[in-house]
Amino acid sequence: MNPHPSLKTSTENKSSNPAVPDEAAATLPGDFVIWLLVLLEMTTFAILFIGFAGARLAQPEVFAAGQATLALWSGAVNTVLLVSASACAAWALHAVRTRRSRQASWWLLGALALGIGFLVVKSIEYWHKWEMGLDFANNTFDMLYVMLTGFHFLHALVGCVLFALVWAPTRSGKYTPGNCHTLETVTVFWHMVDLLWMILFPLVYVLR
Repeated sequence: MNPHPSLKTSTENKSSNPAVPDEAAATLPGDFVIWLLVLLEMTTFAILFIGFAGARLAQPEVFAAGQATLALWSGAVNTVLLVSASACAAWALHAVRTRRSRQASWWLLGALALGIGFLVVKSIEYWHKWEMGLDFANNTFDMLYVMLTGFHFLHALVGCVLFALVWAPTRSGKYTPGNCHTLETVTVFWHMVDLLWMILFPLVYVLR
């Protein structure tokens, strides 16, 4: 006779439902460090966004002239590329969670290709701006334009490198539904890059 039936029942429940502790512990996808990084980066960009908006109010003519040189179509194309890359990354993570590693690797390749597309379009824009006389020290608009878009460009570049680094482990099946924190972290980082562009694009390109 078991003198502690309640203890036995509790033990059996835990062993028969091993997912309970994991579900209870699950909070945010990815590593906690990435969320601290996201908070830091969002704060940094928020300061730059506020600085840009304030400077435009103080120097409307300078900013109107600077924004008139921007190609709205390239910003729109890059918006589509970033959003599509985020969708691919999300589908890759979903595929891993449903044990479809090979399919996940293809989604990651799509995210990487779209991310590289963003970098190419942005580089062409920089080249055209350079030919038109873009200089960091020209005026306040050029300075903030280079700071904002250049800082974001570097983040997108890092995101593409991360996609490339996790592709092989994803294809080989290293990531599983219970062990995909690295892929989650990369996806969270790219979503941050996407979200920042959703603010940067209308602020710098659209609002006049």
